[in-house]
Amino acid sequence: MKKILMIDPDNCVGCRQCALSCSFNKEHLFSLAKARITTLWAYKIDMNVPMMCQHCEKPLCMDVCPMGAISRSEESGAIIIDPDRCIGCRMCMVVCPFGTVTWDEDTKCMIKCDLCDSDPECVKHCLYGALTWLPADEAAISRRQLGAGYLAEALIKLKE
Repeated sequence: MKKILMIDPDNCVGCRQCALSCSFNKEHLFSLAKARITTLWAYKIDMNVPMMCQHCEKPLCMDVCPMGAISRSEESGAIIIDPDRCIGCRMCMVVCPFGTVTWDEDTKCMIKCDLCDSDPECVKHCLYGALTWLPADEAAISRRQLGAGYLAEALIKLKE
């Protein structure tokens, strides 16, 4: 069964353990710049939001890559970058609606989340439950419950 990496910003405290574990897993060093996930502070809504590739159903990054360096993994469903084919044109970075494809100055290649071959390191080190790796059907239920909670809060505010 396909699994999905779920993000619950309500549980994110901004500790960046996810990013540090990601960079250590991928690069063998602790570097926020080398992580494939980042945590942004959305000050207007007073919330930390973990951001990583959403592995889109129709990825724009794959469409614009002139070298065909971006593909979907048959095993994990992740959108992956082949560093041997990447020429660093940064077109994928330009079209990503989430801004989660980044340039690695050391390797001269684009980097992004690849779901760690279906065993995301970031999830293992998220101490507060902001990141979970769930079967797709469970993720759909979880997303509906989260959406229902947001709708209920909005309706309560409307009544006030």
